[in-house]
Amino acid sequence: MSSRVRVRPVRRRLKWAVVIGVLLAALVCCTAPLSGALGNLAVLSQQQGSQDVGLAGAGSSADIPPRMLAAYKKAASKVRRIVPKCKGMAWPVLAGIAKVESNHAAGRTVSSSGDIRPRIYGVLLNGSGAGGNTSVFTDTDGGRWDGTAAGERAVGPFQFMPATWESTGQDGNGDDVRDPHNADDAALGAAAYLCGRGRDLTKDSQLRAAVFQYNHSSEYVANVTGWISQYAAAATGSKGATGKVRTVIEAAMSQRGERYSWGGGGAAGKSTGSCCSPGGSDGTHINGFDCSGLTAYAFARAGISLPRTAAAQASRGKRIPASAGQRALKPGDLVFFGYAPGRDSTIYHVGIYLGGGQMINAARPGTVVRTDPVDAMSGYAGGARLL
Repeated sequence: MSSRVRVRPVRRRLKWAVVIGVLLAALVCCTAPLSGALGNLAVLSQQQGSQDVGLAGAGSSADIPPRMLAAYKKAASKVRRIVPKCKGMAWPVLAGIAKVESNHAAGRTVSSSGDIRPRIYGVLLNGSGAGGNTSVFTDTDGGRWDGTAAGERAVGPFQFMPATWESTGQDGNGDDVRDPHNADDAALGAAAYLCGRGRDLTKDSQLRAAVFQYNHSSEYVANVTGWISQYAAAATGSKGATGKVRTVIEAAMSQRGERYSWGGGGAAGKSTGSCCSPGGSDGTHINGFDCSGLTAYAFARAGISLPRTAAAQASRGKRIPASAGQRALKPGDLVFFGYAPGRDSTIYHVGIYLGGGQMINAARPGTVVRTDPVDAMSGYAGGARLL
């Protein structure tokens, strides 16, 4: 939130303020505008349609354990057998739910058959206030799934209530047992639950309604759909990418969630930054990345050294002019934004193009590494192809 400041008509003072601001921004980076959490859902919708099976199995994401990702992809491809009228179910949808519910069963061991140990239990919902619960849920399963007959608690990587699991649970691994503590079963159960009687999840409104049904909280919906949009970018961005392009994209995507730090990061990884951004943000106590630090890190994984600033990075590789439009970009390209058209010295921001109009970047102070639509930024200045 910004406060109002009276602007005095002193041209010389204004001119130097603009010059200083440009120089500071070019020194490091970045001051990109904040975009909505649902930015990538459009990509998810466009890519699906008649290509449900293709997107269900496409892409990857470095923060998801391979066995869990396999469960999400399997469930996305199988759910149409259970809910024939369901459209648009894809692994990013399930990954978004599981990220928020259990961080993809973090800290657990997942067997080849999908069994998760130790089991994942939520807080006991007895109205005590612990863990944020204020409602009392009486026991429905005798402790079979939640390990206690004293009340109810959510279970498994998708945090199903035992009563909901009884009516919704599925056998995803073919062992004739419906177990919410099994990755394949839980993922397929979640897919069926989100599909309802036949939702069209390619429509944003129905996708949000499905997530809201899973947890009646607007904050929860925003959190989950934010992750869905990021995983959708992973699916579309790395789909078909090979060699160094894939290496760069997956290296950048693996840093999602890392904090923005003015002047932070580089070829070796995240680091504390410097002081101070044009807005006064101090990175000296924040371990993370700014925009050019993130790109330097990702390209270093492919053996390519980049200069430290966004403006300097524009001099590398084959330059793609802004006049060519975004359609000229390919996954793995650097994408730039500047204050003055045609003047690379005024470039203030850089990201890595993922495809589908999306990029991954360290956007601005107060945010984290994330995916954003290229159109969310002002001053599109073209790109550069190094791969």
